[in-house]
Amino acid sequence: MLEIRTYPLGPIQTNCYLIYNRDRECLVIDPGEEGERIIAEIEKTNGKPLAIMLTHAHFDHIGAVDQVRNHFNLPVHIHEAERDWLSNPDANGSSRYPGLPLVRNGAADHFLQEGEMEIGSFELEVRHTPGHSPGSVSFIFKDAQIAIVGDTLFKGSIGRTDLPGGDTKTLLQSIHNKLLTLDDDFVVYPGHGASTTPGEEKDMNPFLNGFS
Repeated sequence: MLEIRTYPLGPIQTNCYLIYNRDRECLVIDPGEEGERIIAEIEKTNGKPLAIMLTHAHFDHIGAVDQVRNHFNLPVHIHEAERDWLSNPDANGSSRYPGLPLVRNGAADHFLQEGEMEIGSFELEVRHTPGHSPGSVSFIFKDAQIAIVGDTLFKGSIGRTDLPGGDTKTLLQSIHNKLLTLDDDFVVYPGHGASTTPGEEKDMNPFLNGFS
């Protein structure tokens, strides 16, 4: 049994997820901002963090990576297509918004490959779901019927594709081939906003109607 906790953080209210197993080991997914809060929550819940997992490397998903990494001495996992984005404000988009700090992190420790992987006693599947960004991935926890999908799919919407490396056709293919193929009652946790299910999005999402 897995426990998932959601923390909307920073000026864009990006969802950071802490996923715990029964031994209180946890994965930190998309620590986008407010590193002190993430650290405090892990310590308050007696968490034993194992790794930082990134759905993609836009600034609002990576702003607290080094703060959390350095505090707990954690490895960082990201798709290789965005390996340089962690340290490059032009690539991660933080240079596009005057008034926000430039986001520069150290290099990732591991590069995600599509397929099954284990971290500690966590078993998950990585699915490459580009379109919002070239290295976007989704984390599928099959036994718990949980999918962490970053900014690929939202409740009633889809990720934006007007940023560098975005492509609408690729995004829709990712959603249909990698996410809507999950069981209809999987719980899909996006990078912003409320959770949803594949079944709900098939029925109600106007951006997915008529795709071929």
